[in-house]
Amino acid sequence: MPEKYLSVLGECRTQKIIEKSRFITTSRRVESEEQAKRFIAEVSAEFADATHNCYAYICDNLGNFLRFSDDNEPQGTAGMPMLEVIKNNSLFEVAVVVTRYFGGIKLGAGGLVRAYSGAVAENLAAAQKVLYETCAESRYTVDYPFVDTAMRFFGENSADIINTEYLNEVIFTVAVKKSAEQGFNSNLINRLNGKIKIEKIREYFFPFKL
Repeated sequence: MPEKYLSVLGECRTQKIIEKSRFITTSRRVESEEQAKRFIAEVSAEFADATHNCYAYICDNLGNFLRFSDDNEPQGTAGMPMLEVIKNNSLFEVAVVVTRYFGGIKLGAGGLVRAYSGAVAENLAAAQKVLYETCAESRYTVDYPFVDTAMRFFGENSADIINTEYLNEVIFTVAVKKSAEQGFNSNLINRLNGKIKIEKIREYFFPFKL
């Protein structure tokens, strides 16, 4: 499992006209093939009267689970070029659909490759990128005299305080980047002179905006 990877946030739609054909490109983050297929079906239904709804996706964070379709364009002129653009942008968990309304002028194989790959490149350039990085979530238990110091430390180190429980002691549930976890915990222990208990809960991916 990678510790971090690039993806897109939400959905992005762009469009362009090439030789009187209209190309509408829609991209969305997907976490499974089921989500990718549902997204493609939604876009295809929205543009059911289009000449083509070509697609490409990589629906895992390793780059192993990928599919593409030319949707009756000449073989190799749409889906594969679209997929190559996704790969060249080092993006994962992304699905893209390019909808084409034919304008009456044939583009030829080379023109189609340039049109579909260019449409995806423009769309992904416009989409909001995020870095999904592994976070470590832990419980930090401190006595009341150390609460302010702990909270200042969390703020200084860009930690995400998920929950705070005020019991006999104060329990902070905090998420930090896994890559910074060891140094974070060590520095916090030093700041509080060891007056803290740390219990790791889980690790998960969190989208950090670029």
